[in-house]
Amino acid sequence: MSAINVIVVGGGAAGFFAAINCAQNNKNVSVTLLEKSGKLLSKVRVSGGGRCNVTNACFDNKLLVKNYPRGEKELHNLFSRFTTSDTINWFEKRGVKLKAEEDGRMFPVTNNSETIVNCLMQEAETAGVKIKTGVDIEGIVRNGDISFTLKIASGGTFICDKLIIATGGNAKETAYEWLHKLGHTIIKPVPSLFTFNIPNNPITQLMGVSVPHAKVRIANTKLETEGPLLITHWGMSGPAVLKASAWGARVLSDLDYTFIALISWLPKHTEEKLRIEFNNQREEYSAKTIINNSPIELPKRLWEYLVVKAGISEITRWADLPKKNANILINSLINDEYKVQGKTTFKEEFVTCGGINLKEVDFATMESKVISGLYFAGEILNIDGVTGGFNFQNAWSTAWLAANLETRTKS
Repeated sequence: MSAINVIVVGGGAAGFFAAINCAQNNKNVSVTLLEKSGKLLSKVRVSGGGRCNVTNACFDNKLLVKNYPRGEKELHNLFSRFTTSDTINWFEKRGVKLKAEEDGRMFPVTNNSETIVNCLMQEAETAGVKIKTGVDIEGIVRNGDISFTLKIASGGTFICDKLIIATGGNAKETAYEWLHKLGHTIIKPVPSLFTFNIPNNPITQLMGVSVPHAKVRIANTKLETEGPLLITHWGMSGPAVLKASAWGARVLSDLDYTFIALISWLPKHTEEKLRIEFNNQREEYSAKTIINNSPIELPKRLWEYLVVKAGISEITRWADLPKKNANILINSLINDEYKVQGKTTFKEEFVTCGGINLKEVDFATMESKVISGLYFAGEILNIDGVTGGFNFQNAWSTAWLAANLETRTKS
């Protein structure tokens, strides 16, 4: 009996995981991995600041799927087959231990993404996966129900019995044209997980200041998120902003990334509570300057910025705080307003909202409903998660299921 030839297209996390598991878990299978560029596992290398945020320590699938703006319904059953604990066990069985941080993100104990890269590369070699880089596929032809012919841009072809597509997301809709020609519907891709640009605003002078818990709202929309917020030299970043960009990927694209962001630096405080604290401050620290004596927990530089923004001088004492300026300061603390004009995405960690229409994929097998023998894994699908290891978990889970060919090849 001749070997079943399987080709995996895409040399990222999903592609490698699919290729490795396909080769290891199926009998009489020959696996070849094709990558368009000369780079392998590029997102794995740069994820988490070079530490690789492998997954998240969320072990309740009902809660886990809530971190996916697109794909929640489909992932619920899929995660029952291969979830976060399975990811942890998979790597630990191969000598890579993971650790969880306070926010749930999980990294290799080495704090080095090369640990994950080396593990995947070694496993691929041990499993006998053939890897070819610089292979740009320009078209796929289905040969009846028997095989696929992959046409290469530079000339030549590859032929396989089963085909797994794991090429990741792409900002350009034209990048999906070869799959569209096969008969698949492509949901228009737009950026997800991006930061907010706030040009020419003095808040950017506070670059590096981080607030542990802030609320971000987008004016005239229903978008509202909470979490840590980081002020950068171009605007705002951090989980609260990234979550807003993920959940609002299409809304913000429609707004051409020009909108008003409303920031509550103190989401647990109400206006009434702040007025009480200001009054207490007047009584207890009447002779103290406002700029040097904050009644609430905020980074010192941010408090000073907001005080000056409210028109309060550096020598104004609590006893002398005008009602008008107090109102402005309170409003800035709970409803600060910033005009966002553009976004910043990190090229290597780019995440897209969009891709293969989920209605055209069988999530029990990851096989195309349009073309038998064709499978999908990772971000090529219209699935994306918020920051925190969720996009990698989608890659591992969909790839593992796509690779599980044993029962299908027997029929």
